[in-house]
Amino acid sequence: MDDSIVITGARVNNLKNLSLRIPKNKLVVFTGVSGSGKSSVVFDTVAVESQRQLNETYSWFVRNRLPSYEKPDAEAIDNLGAAIVVDQKPVGGNSRSTVGTMTDILPILRVLFSRYGFPSVGYSFAYSFNDPQGMCTGCDGLGRAVRLDLDAFLDEDLSLDEGAIRFPLFGVGTWQWQIYARSGTFDPARPVRDYTPEERELLLHGGGFTVDVRGKNGTLNKVGYEGVADRFTRLYLKRDLSGLSEKNRRAVLEFVTEGRCPRCEGARLNEAALATRIGPHSIADHAAMEIGDLIAVLSGLGNPVAEAAVRALRRVDDIGLGYLSLDRETSTVSGGEGQRLKTVRHLGSSLTGMTYVFDEPSAGLHPSDVGRLNRLLLALRDKGNTVLVVEHDPDVIAVADHVIDLGPGAGVHGGQVVFEGTVEQLKRSGTRTGRHLLRRTALKSVTRPPAGRLAITAAGLHNLREVSVDIPTGVLTCVTGVAGSGKSTLIGEVLPARHPGVVVVDQAAAGTSARSSPASYIGVLDPIRRLFARAGGAEPGLFSFNSTGACPQCEGRGVIHTDLAFMDPVTAVCEMCRGTRYRPEALEHRLRDLTIVDVLALTAEQAAGFFTEPAVAGRVRTLVDVGLGYLTLGQPTSSLSGGERQRMKLAGELSKSGAVYVLDEPTTGLHLSDVEALVALLDRIVDAGNTVIVIEHHLDVIARADWVIDLGPGGGKHGGRVVFEGTPRDLLTAPGSVTGAHLRALQQAAGQNVASG
Repeated sequence: MDDSIVITGARVNNLKNLSLRIPKNKLVVFTGVSGSGKSSVVFDTVAVESQRQLNETYSWFVRNRLPSYEKPDAEAIDNLGAAIVVDQKPVGGNSRSTVGTMTDILPILRVLFSRYGFPSVGYSFAYSFNDPQGMCTGCDGLGRAVRLDLDAFLDEDLSLDEGAIRFPLFGVGTWQWQIYARSGTFDPARPVRDYTPEERELLLHGGGFTVDVRGKNGTLNKVGYEGVADRFTRLYLKRDLSGLSEKNRRAVLEFVTEGRCPRCEGARLNEAALATRIGPHSIADHAAMEIGDLIAVLSGLGNPVAEAAVRALRRVDDIGLGYLSLDRETSTVSGGEGQRLKTVRHLGSSLTGMTYVFDEPSAGLHPSDVGRLNRLLLALRDKGNTVLVVEHDPDVIAVADHVIDLGPGAGVHGGQVVFEGTVEQLKRSGTRTGRHLLRRTALKSVTRPPAGRLAITAAGLHNLREVSVDIPTGVLTCVTGVAGSGKSTLIGEVLPARHPGVVVVDQAAAGTSARSSPASYIGVLDPIRRLFARAGGAEPGLFSFNSTGACPQCEGRGVIHTDLAFMDPVTAVCEMCRGTRYRPEALEHRLRDLTIVDVLALTAEQAAGFFTEPAVAGRVRTLVDVGLGYLTLGQPTSSLSGGERQRMKLAGELSKSGAVYVLDEPTTGLHLSDVEALVALLDRIVDAGNTVIVIEHHLDVIARADWVIDLGPGGGKHGGRVVFEGTPRDLLTAPGSVTGAHLRALQQAAGQNVASG
């Protein structure tokens, strides 16, 4: 039997009729520059086809409730195993999802307390904040009490007709407003401040009768009267706010105050569940402990349920997340933390012969944690599984059994296998990846003097220990430290709050619909349409597939998506526009021999040479400057990675001066060669008169910074302190800095004489 996954003639995204054999039961790392086709092979071809075929083994009834996958564009994909994708997509979840529920450790604790706690309140469900038997009745198990801010909600100097109810969904003219202003219950012209105490109570909390409210067609409808404060509370606060639309959630949050539930003190559980103890601790006490501390507490209990919990907790601790607590909401964990938490669930599995697919698992990891990650990947392999990893980190590449390098470039310049073999063979291969594995960035010899400072004093948010630090302006500052040390809290939350002018350029989605594109994001789409309109004497809307220029058959989508109910969906190229998205009239017009479709198919690099108009050429050039020259102008932004989105946002900021920018791990998704280009770009931004602060682990970035602030020494309660401030060269000899030790090792590996300075 063949011991390889065999791909023949793959043409997914930019893959150029790629044929490949991927060895099974090995740790295989896929390398290459950003956009070279790594994810197209691993995720969009191997993983998608595996999951699609696996779904076909279920009944039609079950398949209709599973995600649907289209067959990848390839001649054949053979010898697949069942694939488990462990990606960096945000864990998300609502307020009821925590680290404990996600890892299935909290259910073990519930069993522990139901069997060994005193006084016991029955089955394990009685200790669940997501079950009516266990949840606090004051907050419905959310741990937070959200209350109406009556002063903001009601302007008592105004009448109902004048807009006394400030909440827009109950505003003048709305159906809700008519219950109070048009039912005859109150004088709508009298200021609320002039109401009698009885009338005010009736307005806010009355009930028990019906009123007539006129409907849209003029008919009178009888509805049950409910005080405006009670109605607001029932409709918007007796539910998880994350379930509301973004627009309504923002509107509601303007009129509420949120704080810890006074009944359960944030523990989420009712009095009976919290009264149960094992030793001095309740189940809420256990959930609030850092995982490292909880292991020590449970290890001494000596019963089989506690031992099962300890085994599961050790798996979390072993991958470097011992600083988390089980009550931490999953919506607050980073992408890297979320990916490692997903992995924990598979470490205890007895399944073998699986194919595990990882997307840059080193993202968000300090160099000191990469060794733990490697042990995790090797443990999965050693259980008899195939482990496929898309990765740029040299330390992860170093433990690979087999490396597949794609390229040679990105986008249209990639999509080919340029190397297959061992790590040592890769280093001698001469490929872009191989060359950079042998190179190491030298420390910056001359650092810029600061122009000023941004002071932070006594910061105590989350795990910060009353941190006071000065961040220099006019220079490139790198803030580093192990995971959980407080970097993102200090720079991503405290700094913008203390200095509101700071611009945070993160990796969050930026207009990621299928109809948004790099061209629309950097603001060149409208100028391009106007150029076509002037050249052809037409309206600009004709050159928009979101407007009058859209193909009438596919409505500007370029494809026809057919849902076949119990069968796999079929997406076909629109026959009328042949995938161009435009009606034929739009394609009759040209700008220097190119149609609008041709222009949107240009890469940013090509477009920078095509356009002579400054309004377009200058902005397109910024995409090239941030290393995104391989993106086409019309590429959907929904297809971009987090790192690409961050650099696209950065492109829109390049023309400014005097700004303070915060970048959160900008090297995410970057090849070693792209990191060099990124640092050069950051230098140009600083030289233009700006301040750049990066939260970063990448040692090549740290080595090229002007100033380094290292937090730690550990994560969680063991972090939250500044352990070093100074230049990269001073960091080499800083006592107690884990980052300094790794930077020193890197410089020694590069053959530099660290001691000589």
